Amino acid sequence: MIYAMFGMVLLTFAVGIVAVTTRIKSVKNGSVKIKYYRTMEGQDVPEKLTTSTRCFNNMFEVPILFYVVSTLFVSLEITNGLALTLAWSFVTFRTLQAFVHLTYNNVLHRMLTFWGAVISVLSMWVILLIQIA
Repeated sequence: MIYAMFGMVLLTFAVGIVAVTTRIKSVKNGSVKIKYYRTMEGQDVPEKLTTSTRCFNNMFEVPILFYVVSTLFVSLEITNGLALTLAWSFVTFRTLQAFVHLTYNNVLHRMLTFWGAVISVLSMWVILLIQIA
């Protein structure tokens, strides 16, 4: 379970690097003024900048539920093969979602990968509750 959490951490940092790189490039090529980044408003920005920022922000929404349930499995010393498989499927779905978001950004594909991740983490919570009951 810890390795799956670390996988999610690596994904978060990778998306963060993409977001920061996109911001730096936007200032260097003149498409965004550095002043914009004070409040993130006051200027129209390139779509790639918006999507990379939103993708990074998404790394701190549903994944919180994943980190909590995974930490509970570890701290309560509950070993469950299905939960471990679901943990890796969560990381895989989130990786696919980030890939879609940062590349061709098809809304249907993003939604499908999002729901795959949500169902994975919800299933982990159900397994945890059954295990501790």
